[in-house]
Amino acid sequence: MNSTIKTILGAAFAIAVAYYVQSAFGEIPSVNFLTLAAVFGAYMAMNIGANDVANNVGPAVGAGALTIGGAVVIASIFEAGGALLAGGDVVGTIKKGIIDPVAFAGDPMMFVYAMAAALLSAALWLTLATALKAPVSTTHSIVGGVMGAGIAAGGFAIVSWGTMGKIAASWVISPVLGGLIAAAFLYIIKSQILHQDDRLSAAKKIVPILVSVMAWAFLTYLTLKGFKHIWKDVLEFLPFLPETKKPTIGVAASFGLIGAIVTYILVKPRINSKISGLENDRAAINTLFTIPLIFAASMLSFAHGANDVANAVGPLAAIYDSLAHATISAKAAIPLWVMVTGGVGISVGLALFGPRLIKTVGSEITDLDPMRAFSIMMAAAITVVIASQLGLPVSSTHIAVGGVFGVGFLREWMDRKGTDEKRIALEKQREKVQALKDKLETIDDAQEKLELFETIKYEKKKTKVLKRAVKDTYVKRGMVQKIVAAWVITVPAAATLSALVFFIIRGIEI
Repeated sequence: MNSTIKTILGAAFAIAVAYYVQSAFGEIPSVNFLTLAAVFGAYMAMNIGANDVANNVGPAVGAGALTIGGAVVIASIFEAGGALLAGGDVVGTIKKGIIDPVAFAGDPMMFVYAMAAALLSAALWLTLATALKAPVSTTHSIVGGVMGAGIAAGGFAIVSWGTMGKIAASWVISPVLGGLIAAAFLYIIKSQILHQDDRLSAAKKIVPILVSVMAWAFLTYLTLKGFKHIWKDVLEFLPFLPETKKPTIGVAASFGLIGAIVTYILVKPRINSKISGLENDRAAINTLFTIPLIFAASMLSFAHGANDVANAVGPLAAIYDSLAHATISAKAAIPLWVMVTGGVGISVGLALFGPRLIKTVGSEITDLDPMRAFSIMMAAAITVVIASQLGLPVSSTHIAVGGVFGVGFLREWMDRKGTDEKRIALEKQREKVQALKDKLETIDDAQEKLELFETIKYEKKKTKVLKRAVKDTYVKRGMVQKIVAAWVITVPAAATLSALVFFIIRGIEI
C-alpha cells in the first residue's frame, strides 16, 4: 500500500469522526470548533498508533516471533481493547498537572484553544518523528503541547516547572533503567543457559522461572497501568480487596505472584516436553521464547491502550466538556464517542503507518533474536513497576528503546574478544595502507604510480569497512544519536509548535 492510499484512508477516518460530531452535537454553539478539535484528536490518535505502539511489538517482530502483519493485527486488537475496556470514564483535563487551569481566568474558549493547539502540535511533531524513523514519547509530545499553549495563553508563570523538571528527568531515568534491566536479563540467559555445556538441561531449569517472572511483571504492570481507570469496577467484582482509588503496588504484585505460580505450573511440563526433541544449540533455545514474546506484545499493547489513550482523548474530552458546559473543569467525563475516536484511531494509525517504526525498533538499532527481545519486553514491564513504586517519572517509549540499547551494548561488552580481533585487523589494514603510501613516494614510473594509487584507494575502502565493523558491530551509533536527540527536543519542539498554533487558532473565527 503506497503512502497516498494510506493518507487517504487516514483522512477518511478523520472525516468520519468530523461527520459524527456535526451530526450528533449540532446544538452546541461552537460545534464547528468541536468538529475541528475532534479531527485533531483523531489525527493525534493515529500518530500514537504510528509511533508509540512500535515499542510494544517491535522487539517481537525483530526477533522473528511475529510478522509485521501479525504484529499489526495483535497490537490493533489489544490497543483498542485496552482503550475501550480499561481506558476509564474520567480523565484529567490538564495532562500531568503541568499548567494551572485557574490561569485561564475562567475563559473556557481560551482553555479550548490551548487544548486544541496542544493536540495538533503534538500530532504534527509525532508525524515528523515517524517520518524520521525516531520513536519518541507521545506523552512528552502532548506535555510539550500543553505547556507551549499554556505559556502562549497565560505566560511562563502558568507552568508548574517542578513537574516539568520531573518529566525532564525521565529522559535519563527511563532509558537507563530499561537498558540496565534488559541487559541483566540477557546476561542471565547467556551465562546460565547459552554458556553451559548442556544448554537443554539448563533451559529446563531456567526458562520456566524466566517465563514465570515475566508473568508476574506483566500482571503487576497490567494491574497498575491497565486497571487503574476501572478500579472501582474491579473492587465491585472482588469486594475482598482493600478499597483504594487505584490499585496499590501490594495488590498488583499479589495478582502478579498468583499469575506467576500458575504460569510456572503450566509452563514447566510443556518446556520439558518441547526440549526433548530439540538440538543442543542456540537456535533451539530461541524457540522457547517465541510464545512468551507474543504474550508480552499483547499485554504491553493492552496496557498501553488503556493508559496512553488519554494522550489523545484527554484534551479532546476537556474541549468537549468546556464547550458543552461553558466552564473549565479539573476533570472531565470521557464520552463513548471520544474513547472510540482514541481507541480506533490508535489502531488505524498502527495499521497504516506503524510498520515504519516497528522495523526501526525491531531491527535498525541492533540485531534481535527471541532471547534478546524477551529481555527487552521484561525490562519494559519491570521498569514501570519499579518506577510506580518509587514515584519516578518514566516514559514507556524511552524504556523500550533503552532496553534495545541495553541488550546491544551488553553484546558488545560480552564479545570484547571478537571486537578486539576486529580492531587488530583494522590496525593491520591501516599499516598496510601506510606502507603503500610510503612506497608510492619512492616510485618514479607514471604507470606504476597510477596502478599503485588505485590499489591504495581500494585498500582505503577496506579500511573504512573494517572501521565501521568495529564501531557498529552491535549497536548502530547513528540511530542512537538520532533517537536521543529526538527525545531531548520533543518537549521544546512540541511546545514551540503549540504556541504558534494557539496564536493562529485564536486569531481565526471558527
